[in-house]
Amino acid sequence: MFTSQLPDVEIPATPLTRFILRHADELSAQPALVDGTSGLTITYGELSTMIQSLAGGLVEAGITRGDVVAIMAPNIPHYAVVFHGTAWAGGAVTTINPTYTAGEVRHQLNDSGARILVTVSPLAALALEAAEGTGVERVASIDPCDLDGVGSLSDLMGAPHVEHVAVDPAEDLVALPYSSGTTGLSKGVELTHRNLVANLVQVEAVLPFTRGEAMLSVLPFFHIYGMQVLMNLALASGGTVVTMPRFDLEQFLTLSQQHRIRLGVVVPPIVLALAKHPLVDQYDLSSVERLFSGAAPLGADLADEAAARLGCEVVQGYGMTELSPVTHATPEGQGRAGTIGILVPNTECRVVNPDTGEDCEVGEDGELWVRGPQVMKGYLNNPTATADTIDADGWLHTGDIGHADADGHFSIVDRLKELIKYKGFQVPPAELEALLLTHPEVADVAVVGIPDEEAGELPKAFVVLKPGADTTASDVQAFVAERVASYKQIREVAFVDEIPKSASGKILRRLLRD
Repeated sequence: MFTSQLPDVEIPATPLTRFILRHADELSAQPALVDGTSGLTITYGELSTMIQSLAGGLVEAGITRGDVVAIMAPNIPHYAVVFHGTAWAGGAVTTINPTYTAGEVRHQLNDSGARILVTVSPLAALALEAAEGTGVERVASIDPCDLDGVGSLSDLMGAPHVEHVAVDPAEDLVALPYSSGTTGLSKGVELTHRNLVANLVQVEAVLPFTRGEAMLSVLPFFHIYGMQVLMNLALASGGTVVTMPRFDLEQFLTLSQQHRIRLGVVVPPIVLALAKHPLVDQYDLSSVERLFSGAAPLGADLADEAAARLGCEVVQGYGMTELSPVTHATPEGQGRAGTIGILVPNTECRVVNPDTGEDCEVGEDGELWVRGPQVMKGYLNNPTATADTIDADGWLHTGDIGHADADGHFSIVDRLKELIKYKGFQVPPAELEALLLTHPEVADVAVVGIPDEEAGELPKAFVVLKPGADTTASDVQAFVAERVASYKQIREVAFVDEIPKSASGKILRRLLRD
């Protein structure tokens, strides 16, 4: 068993938003959030007031401890207001991917039991369609929207609720993002106040962030990586969150130069652009000291190329939604090519042979098991999936294969789990396979990830057609594209005579990948 080389940190027994606003009075005039597109700025004093006002309005609207509010929006300053206003009112936030189809949004609204859905005007029609027939009582838009049935966020504001609604940080949920875990359809990940506070304190020990420093926040806040490492970590540290609604290289470079970004928290496709795109040479990125990449594996050669071009350190970390999310990170000056770093404080890790259940030797590959205060409470409404992921001793089985070297630096080399990682997003093959099997001319199908330098992996479908069918690859791709979010779409199609399976009927994905 491996333990962190870093000293344990004290985890405050406090609700998340009280921890996030710990410097708000002292920094009341300092910008907390800046819209990178419009320049709209919310100071810490304004943020605190807006959070308390939204909490007051939610309480007046009948939101009580444990109720769920959904938010479906791009990265904008008011995202933090909705998230933490809900938390201050004792509720939990389920964060929804804005690229989802109405059916995907409806599944999450139903499963989470959301009572209010907050969105933005370009997504309002989708929100109304998805909310129909669910438990959502109210749809509100952050920006002005003239669509019937959609109210405004300002209407949800009320008299400030100065005191945080009483919660049990160790038991009460504050965030309910959705993840496919190690396999299967997306499930609600139950994250408590303690889970998120603990991980912020753990990450602070490895990625120190100073007051007044700007954090360029392009990774989506609906994803645990953007939610925690960009939005919450920067706010808890007294920094300034500069939001970008989507990745645009020119805007990313402009804002990096304008705000003198020191620490870039990114994903591999952004590292690729910084390493290779000619536009980079037109900007002054001399302030950048570190790029911290996560969400998907980053090749050592690409990391070295980006580091040489920018004159900075390029390192990796590792985590999962179910782990709040960070378990491994690279302290400053300790980068090792191709590794995910060392364990963050208060964290234990085992490397286990998936066939025997025995612990592996140093340098030997096995499945990473993790235990610590950042491990989720469980999967919502799914005790079976919870038991399959967290064992009786509290070890979360990650489904990732890797090893540790003699100095405690870890590497990920493969996946035991079936998920495809497309630009850092989880694509569960089972979901796409189930969808394709509803196509009238598809007899059997398997979906696997194939390597791609920019995206990490691309979803590829191997399709067995029914006799006499004349469906084309384009037909297959269009069928899927109409029914799922853009990142889940099939990028390649191959027609085969049969899908290789084991005696028990399990798809032999490795044979297809090979």
